[in-house]
Amino acid sequence: MSTLVWIVLPYTCLVVFVAGHVWRWRHDQFGWTTHTSQLLENRLLRLGSPLFHLGAFGVIGGHAMGLLIPASWTALLGISGHTYHLVSVTGGTITGIMLVVGLALLIARRFISGRIRRVTTTMDRILYAALTVMVALGMSGTVAVNLLGEGYDYRETIAVWFRGIFWLQPDPSLMSGAPLVFRLHAIGGFLFLALWPFTRLVHVWSAPLAYLWRPYVVYRRRRTPAPQPQPAPAAARKVVTPSS
Repeated sequence: MSTLVWIVLPYTCLVVFVAGHVWRWRHDQFGWTTHTSQLLENRLLRLGSPLFHLGAFGVIGGHAMGLLIPASWTALLGISGHTYHLVSVTGGTITGIMLVVGLALLIARRFISGRIRRVTTTMDRILYAALTVMVALGMSGTVAVNLLGEGYDYRETIAVWFRGIFWLQPDPSLMSGAPLVFRLHAIGGFLFLALWPFTRLVHVWSAPLAYLWRPYVVYRRRRTPAPQPQPAPAAARKVVTPSS
């Protein structure tokens, strides 16, 4: 059972994540969009969207540093375990609250506005439900365990197991002693990756990064006389032909 959950499941989800994006791009390029509904309702979106995206960027960045950077590297930089824990919990709590508030506003917007509710698809509902579960598990681990509880150093167990997946050497025994909420969060994270290609989240890979290095638009002064405007059809019909 341990091998199935901590080895087979992650690799299966990663395969679905990659293959799903390839399939989506080949068969649904017109659906590769955010499906924005800003024209239908903008008041809650104007507040909820920035909070959600900024919180998500902070949470993803915190996960990346915690899971991908070994504890030995931060120790070499002179960062003690207590300092890392303090920064991690503080940053995770702040960005997590932003994410929770933003997600709550976006979900409420789907129910409050009838026009938004009518354009909400089944996959949108599944996506919001998955996001809610993931955020709830993540905040439970950050606040209930690491902030208010005894704390848990996931960098010595979960992070090592996570990096082992990409080195093709995952050790499922590292997950046996992790708190239940952390284990559920890890499972939910990979299941969320498998769901990703079939939702509107694919739009994140189409961020307009080319705008950062594209040349400026240069306007030059016209060197030739401007063309004369053509007469309107009604004016042209009023032209009187010479009499014989």
